Amino acid sequence: MDDLAGRTAAEDVATDPCTGPAEPADPIDLVGMDRAVLAADLASLGLPAFRARQLWHWVYCRGVTDFSAMTTIAKPLRAALARRYRIGRPEVVRAERSNDGTTKWLLGVADAHRIEAVHIPEDDRGTLCISSQVGCTLTCRFCHTGTQRWVRNLTAGEIVGQLLHARDALGEWPTPPDGRLITNLVLMGMGEPLYNYDNVAAALHLIMDNEGLAMSRRRITLSTAGVVPMMARCGAELGVNLAVSLHAVTDELRDVLVPLNRKYPIEALLAACRSYPGASNARRITFEYVMLDGINDSPADARALVRLVRGIPAKINLIPFNPWPGAPYQCSPPARVDAFADIVNAAGYASPVRAPRGRDILAACGQLKSDSERRPRLAAAG
Repeated sequence: MDDLAGRTAAEDVATDPCTGPAEPADPIDLVGMDRAVLAADLASLGLPAFRARQLWHWVYCRGVTDFSAMTTIAKPLRAALARRYRIGRPEVVRAERSNDGTTKWLLGVADAHRIEAVHIPEDDRGTLCISSQVGCTLTCRFCHTGTQRWVRNLTAGEIVGQLLHARDALGEWPTPPDGRLITNLVLMGMGEPLYNYDNVAAALHLIMDNEGLAMSRRRITLSTAGVVPMMARCGAELGVNLAVSLHAVTDELRDVLVPLNRKYPIEALLAACRSYPGASNARRITFEYVMLDGINDSPADARALVRLVRGIPAKINLIPFNPWPGAPYQCSPPARVDAFADIVNAAGYASPVRAPRGRDILAACGQLKSDSERRPRLAAAG
């Protein structure tokens, strides 16, 4: 981008035959727009290809939200671009900070809906957990989000916008070459990502773009409850890490905990895991297993879990249940969690017990929920 930064205002005006792009009824949001689409739109206005690279750099490397800050572009063109485009961010409705340093944001998106995103700082990394839907398509019994019915899918821009907001809040612009506060991204917030695949895929392509946010696919994990038909496509097209919400070792129990199991039972789910593109000992599938007191936490359950995942390059994340108001379950006692982990570890599978983070602000795994509700359909005009 140094060649662009070196341009003078006079060169800008001389280069651009169009200093007054046509104004759409509503400004077009650059956040979430595919780079090729942006280049084509600018070309339709008579602007050269390097303008798309400039805008991309300012939006995704510099994090600007005001066209007046784009100092490599002449002022008349900046003003014209500001009339045609906008650089969106979600509205910050509320920010909460946990005693352990975890931050949860309640964010407003279009149509007055709200979602949640969480930043979890650790000694060796910083993980941002983002949402893919308002509410959730699924109704998992142990999950607070599951008590909020699906309202709508998030757009690619609304998904990317959560990352941009977090970097705003953490002061992480321009993009640092190392020492990032956000090193890892997990789609483990509100919603089932594979039921919003097109928008999730578009967002992740933007996030992984090497000329912008440049986050490695090896630092991105997509969590699914087991939308089997979409798993192979996810692996082939995105190549991100896969986390599977398993939580039970029998169909009878999983039908209750994860009702999606009635459509895609354990055998089909594990077959999809075995054939997941790119899975290897160096890139293992993560099975998430929430520990529920007296429900799925016996030594027999642990041994059955080992038998189920045999032959799959995997690790097992044991998640102490995080309570929420009205929850029907309790967390397994620590001694029982440790005994379960010992059995799984002894079988050769890494079995870390996830330390609860942000419990005091309902920011831990399974605790996210916003107050958005699906609006009733309008009665047909009579």
